[in-house]
Amino acid sequence: MSARHNSSPLTRQVTLIVLTLAAFALAIVVGFGFYAAGQADNASLERQKMFIANGLQDQIAAVRREQESVSVWDDAVINAKASNQGWMADNLSVWMYTYYGHNRVYILDSANHPVHAMREGKVVDASDYAEDQPILLPAIEKLRGMLAQPPEFGVSGQPAKMVAGDLVSLDGKPAILSVMPLVPSSDRVTQAPGTEYLHVSVEFINDAVIGKLAGKYLLDGARLVPLSQAAGPAAVPLVDSRGVILGYIGWDQLRPGLALVREIAPALAVALLLAGGVLVFLLRRLRRASAALQTSQDQAQYLAFHDTLTGLPNRALFEDRLRRTLLFASQDRTRVALLYLDLDRFKHINDTLGHPSGDELVRQTAARLKHTIREVDTVARLGGDEFAVILLDVPDAGSAEDIAERLLLKLREPFRLIDDQVFVSASVGIALSSGSDTDADDLLRKADIALYEAKKNGRGRYELFAGDMDDLLLRKRKVESELRKALDGEGGIKLAYQPVFGADGREILGAEALICWGHEVHGALPAAQFIAIAEERGLIGELGKWALSEACRFAVTTELPWIAVNISPTQLRDAGFADEVAEILGEAGLDPSRLQLETTESVLLEHNDAIGRMITALRQSGVRFVLDDFGTGYSSLSYLRRQAIDKLKIDRSFVRLLDEDQSARAIVKTLIELALALKVEVTAEGVETDAQKTLLVGMGCHQLQGYLLSPPLEPGQLLALPAVSSADRELSAARA
Repeated sequence: MSARHNSSPLTRQVTLIVLTLAAFALAIVVGFGFYAAGQADNASLERQKMFIANGLQDQIAAVRREQESVSVWDDAVINAKASNQGWMADNLSVWMYTYYGHNRVYILDSANHPVHAMREGKVVDASDYAEDQPILLPAIEKLRGMLAQPPEFGVSGQPAKMVAGDLVSLDGKPAILSVMPLVPSSDRVTQAPGTEYLHVSVEFINDAVIGKLAGKYLLDGARLVPLSQAAGPAAVPLVDSRGVILGYIGWDQLRPGLALVREIAPALAVALLLAGGVLVFLLRRLRRASAALQTSQDQAQYLAFHDTLTGLPNRALFEDRLRRTLLFASQDRTRVALLYLDLDRFKHINDTLGHPSGDELVRQTAARLKHTIREVDTVARLGGDEFAVILLDVPDAGSAEDIAERLLLKLREPFRLIDDQVFVSASVGIALSSGSDTDADDLLRKADIALYEAKKNGRGRYELFAGDMDDLLLRKRKVESELRKALDGEGGIKLAYQPVFGADGREILGAEALICWGHEVHGALPAAQFIAIAEERGLIGELGKWALSEACRFAVTTELPWIAVNISPTQLRDAGFADEVAEILGEAGLDPSRLQLETTESVLLEHNDAIGRMITALRQSGVRFVLDDFGTGYSSLSYLRRQAIDKLKIDRSFVRLLDEDQSARAIVKTLIELALALKVEVTAEGVETDAQKTLLVGMGCHQLQGYLLSPPLEPGQLLALPAVSSADRELSAARA
């Protein structure tokens, strides 16, 4: 009978108590879990807000640094006071928009009257300043008050930087405002106190700027939230100096605690059904999930700050370490050296051996750098084949140079890449901190400039940053920018043609195309100068293609027997150059036999099989090949015999001395005889006197070029020459 009875009240009571205790314990665990998740989310949110706030301050500082690069400048003071609108546009306003993204720039005179204005990259009437004046005036008056006070001096003994700024709202959009005086950069220009012109710069805080700030800290959905919308908890207010909120920077909040809760929610549901016995299992599951989440976060953090190919710190971690290192060095009164390094001709290895070999080269380079420096120093990969090394406690420049030399020697040792052994070199730029006011971005910029100089001066070497490198690089970058515009069709760049005459001085055998650039500000720029910059900045291929196309289109409209165009050795190294030449000839409709390509004999020094094959391919297509400036280099006669050349051009430096130097006459005679022995044509350039012409013709040279016969001519001037115009008339008659 007892078997049929229900459980006793005690059993039920114990069961109820156990279930109640289990449920209560489970509720405590669940409640604590949600509480911990909430606390973790709150702590994470505070860190995210701190990141955004710090990023905003960094952006404000960047605007000021960018503005300072043009406001402390002799030329800025001179041209602003001279109301040189074109110069101010190129250097003080449109420049700031093109290179830095500043949206509005105003130049004010000493009475705060506008003399120049720019909005969104376009020069506008200075009167447009009146629309923004009420908002900008407090910062402008603040700066005027600072200028009226005796100058303050910083730790370095130099006058403190004069700047006034604020967060403002223009056209309903928040923006960073920075106002600086235009002051001389040297004692060559003097300026009386109170006569300073002001540079007013405005950068709008838009989604692009905010995205750049948030991208440093891997925050998603960063955006500008106007006052009319609810900002939410994941937002930082944009507050001006009066405490007025102009808007918010919002983003998608990272919730690590909530992610954890979502992961264990199914397990908690099972625990509610299984009661106390399953509670232990759930707690263990919670620990495992928490550990897995921590491992995932640790891995994500590692990947965010390390390079996946080499395991070295990446750019983000490098920049953080550099800032910290400079801070500690300023406190300890020690110096920091920054080495900026990249491999020479790395692209060539990638193209010839393949990307796997290129990756292996980067890995081995990273290992060598890491094993060569001290443990306290930092080596980081900044991207591609670029590396940076932070050296602590460097006593002087010589110590940094010794380490750079040691790194270069280590990298000159052969690399074993899969099935190939290769030898590479590297170039290094060195910059040293100068005191407590050294800025990390500025130090990196100086090292980058020094690296650029090392590459320009021959590669496989190091260069220590010097102050004059800054101005030189800025000038080159300006020429590069304007050359790009000219090639895009904005004018200024054109071809002139210098005819080549026969021995009688009347018959025109052909013409050489010469690049000219009449710059609207600097006037006629020497071709050697802007061509060298084009080679350094990777524009020579585009410039060469433009010149070749222009010359071919011109030649097909004339009866000139041939047209000669100068090409760079860089173009000959391009595997697709022969196809490019064929395409240009086809589009212009010019017979290949009427095109001569001129390059200097320095290409022979490389003993490059690829260049040899390129010359052969061009000649087989019918194009003729000419060695320019012959006699000034170190040409290999065996190479000349193997690699057929169509023509040699005797350099003007020998021709100039013909009528006054016996040794020059002997050299020129030898060069002409060499050309005749090789059965190639020979042209003498730089013929300026009748005596030179007579001597050259007597030696057997029957192609002459120089100012005695004709200077470089505009296309219309060349076509107007009797020898050319008569040939064109005969062609027209024959066609009729």
